[in-house]
Amino acid sequence: MTFSLIRPASMLAMAVTLASCGGGGDDDYTVGGSVDGVVYPGMVLTNNGTSINLAPPAKAGDPVTFSFPNKLEYGDTYSVTVSSPPLHQNCRVHQFFPLSNADTAGRLASINARFECFINEFRIGGKVTGLTKDNTGLVLTNGSTTGSTIIIPAETNTTGAAFDYFMAGSVPYNQTYGVTIVTQPKGRVCTVENPTGTMGDADVTNININCVPT
Repeated sequence: MTFSLIRPASMLAMAVTLASCGGGGDDDYTVGGSVDGVVYPGMVLTNNGTSINLAPPAKAGDPVTFSFPNKLEYGDTYSVTVSSPPLHQNCRVHQFFPLSNADTAGRLASINARFECFINEFRIGGKVTGLTKDNTGLVLTNGSTTGSTIIIPAETNTTGAAFDYFMAGSVPYNQTYGVTIVTQPKGRVCTVENPTGTMGDADVTNININCVPT
């Protein structure tokens, strides 16, 4: 009689213990998260050899949420990486959630890897011809920004030989630019070649400045 009463109680205690240790699949974890700033298609995320593609959000400016199909068990590790950024963009682990993309399943209640993406930016510039070290004062500006750039020939340039320059700052992909002369240099009159355009996926190097004596 005593044996028949104790045995069911022991089995119940064992079942409770197994459940608390994750029995029955309660410890399955989904590797998910979100990405801010996605504008263009082509983003691919990878975790433990599995990759998923992310499309831009239906509404511009909204974050893109994601989840990997393979679930993890308690104690499994994960490391979500950007294996391919969206076209015309670069991405990184979110600056305010720097440890969110890699950890061990179960340490937190849920897995929420966070990333952020930015539009690529490039420089604009070209060559300056006809300025010597004495022809100082040339100032350029880009109409799509508020900054200006002072062009200073090298001290060794005594003949007006061509030299390269880049404007201060950079221009985001698909944004227009327009370079104009704010101030002419001393003793020279300069003109701008190829002053306007729309930024592509590389530095613009054909905005040439040609200067002649006044």
